[in-house]
Amino acid sequence: MIKRNLLHKLTIALLATSLTLPAAAVAGDYAKKPTTTIVETAAGNPNFSTLVAAVKAADLVGTLSGPGPFTVFAPTNTAFDALPQGTVPTLLKPENKAKLTKVLTYHVVAGKVKAADLIAAINAHNGKYTITTVSGDTLVASLSGGKVLLTDESGGGATVTTTDLYQKNGVIHVIDKVVLPK
Repeated sequence: MIKRNLLHKLTIALLATSLTLPAAAVAGDYAKKPTTTIVETAAGNPNFSTLVAAVKAADLVGTLSGPGPFTVFAPTNTAFDALPQGTVPTLLKPENKAKLTKVLTYHVVAGKVKAADLIAAINAHNGKYTITTVSGDTLVASLSGGKVLLTDESGGGATVTTTDLYQKNGVIHVIDKVVLPK
């Protein structure tokens, strides 16, 4: 259902820009096996430049380029920009590598968690599902208005804005805020 809705939206967008592709060519994109890793995909998207800089500063490129699978709740540059002024430059300093690593691994879950599976888990657990992240801390997933919300241990929250960006070593879900462990 999600793929069909996405295909429908993509087809409308293509028609709106007067770019036409045969439906089979668009549908064929879903059949392709991903060829890039989570890090390669993030590095190729300017909306994730802050995340990529942080992953590099924390020496996590090798790990997140590994076989996984991983699920990454990926904050955009706008999400990082919403942090208090000076937070990102401070975290990127070499002396704060351990803090940065904890923040980044708080956005990573071992295994490939598809959006539909996460929603099913939320529904099966009376509307709230606790996720243990690679950092060893937890996020609570819930639904609001049909969107997945992540509540961090500090009481902050993020909304999943884009789901199921499949990579050869896992999946990326884009979020609108940086979640923070205690």
